[in-house]
Amino acid sequence: MAISQAMCTSFKAEILDEQHDLVADTIKVALFTSSASLGAGTTAYSTSNEISGTGYTAGGEALSNKVVTTTGTTAYFDSDDPTWSGASFTARGALIYNDTNGDKAIAVLDFGGDFTVSGGTFKIVFPAAGANAIIRID
Repeated sequence: MAISQAMCTSFKAEILDEQHDLVADTIKVALFTSSASLGAGTTAYSTSNEISGTGYTAGGEALSNKVVTTTGTTAYFDSDDPTWSGASFTARGALIYNDTNGDKAIAVLDFGGDFTVSGGTFKIVFPAAGANAIIRID
């Protein structure tokens, strides 16, 4: 079992087939344990090895203030950083997925290790749109 950071291969094909509207659709991010198996081949959100704990609801958080922008010939997706308050849990990675469109996988985030919060705030800080953007198409 492993979590490998990647833009999901199925998402790339679905974008070309007009199956995602990243601004209008409900895009969520769910958190997973180190037992999860997530990577480029992930096609959909599943509860298998999703974390549980205080301040976390299965399915994760909906992303807010979503935007798609371009610079030159590159397109970027960005949103506010997802935050869980009053949280007590451990997470190893995350899956960004389209809740509106059949829970289709978009991208896997590998935190590089377990991160634990105990009665505090857990926040995923998305890099700004640019070379390090979470979702970027060149």
